Amino acid sequence: MTGADIRFSTQKTFDRDQLIALYDDAGWTAYTDEPERLVRAVSNSTHVVSAWDGERLVGLARVISDGEHIVYAQDLLVHSRYRRRGLGSALLRKALEPFQHVRQTVLVADDSPEMRAFYQSLGFEMASRSGMITFMRCKTH
Repeated sequence: MTGADIRFSTQKTFDRDQLIALYDDAGWTAYTDEPERLVRAVSNSTHVVSAWDGERLVGLARVISDGEHIVYAQDLLVHSRYRRRGLGSALLRKALEPFQHVRQTVLVADDSPEMRAFYQSLGFEMASRSGMITFMRCKTH
């Protein structure tokens, strides 16, 4: 379980350094290489749920949605010192809670046995299992 000392917030603005530190801890340099874009991306998200240990940002989930037909679980991060406590599951559930009526929830994650097991434990399945295919185009620097 996440522990009694963790509190959740739905704020969309963060101390820039704390936000970058969380993404750095995850190794997401595509985000942290352009910190001002990261700050704008988070604040422009449809819904954000963050986890705090005192004044320290220790986790974040953000979603993008039209509010009716589709919701994208964009980012889910938990600081490495706080992993394996149920915090990631709690963050994602709280971030998706306002979108229970939405027909399709999509997320893109690294393809590893750990990631597959984690998201499957939350009710997600690979698109191919639903007779669908996922396409994406990513720009590199």
